[in-house]
Amino acid sequence: MDDYVTRALARWPDVPDLYGWLSLDRRGRWRIQGELISRPQIIDTLNRRYAVDERGCWYFQNGPQRGFVSLESTPLIAQYTPGGGWVSHAGHRLVAPRRVVLDEQGALALDVDPGAALIEEEDLVVALEALVCGDGRPLDEAALQQALAQPAGDTGLRWQQAGHACPVVRCDQADWPELLGFVRQPAATAEPAPTRH
Repeated sequence: MDDYVTRALARWPDVPDLYGWLSLDRRGRWRIQGELISRPQIIDTLNRRYAVDERGCWYFQNGPQRGFVSLESTPLIAQYTPGGGWVSHAGHRLVAPRRVVLDEQGALALDVDPGAALIEEEDLVVALEALVCGDGRPLDEAALQQALAQPAGDTGLRWQQAGHACPVVRCDQADWPELLGFVRQPAATAEPAPTRH
């Protein structure tokens, strides 16, 4: 957090939280009341002050006020970097996922610190190349279709990239918040997100 934010929080600890204004779409673009934010300075500030609370609700810290973020998909959007590896739309390095989650449409998310990260559509080819069958064979169409067809749970596929391996699980995207421990539509009355399963 920026230094002046810490000072503002100490000076005005009871500023009410803001809900329903700020959102993040599935491409990692910020919106305010549905309108795309395009100014690089504002985007940089949003990314720098983006965090999560104990409920699993993601927010932007604006001085002493928290502006909670409505999520179209996951709290982070993963992009493949030219040098290899993954980074979130907010600039977090994403390493060593605990697991990779496959939804009913073939979208993939990394279960990684600091939070769940949907892999951008443009990078799905790179991500699919990291998937292998349980016996180590490269992923083929039949194995992918079998994984997509199962309702939930371990697919038997593995993610292998940059010397790291983890399981691939199948979960409908509507159930990602419960599985991955985040809240898509924060509200003042939001219950704490369940611990990641």
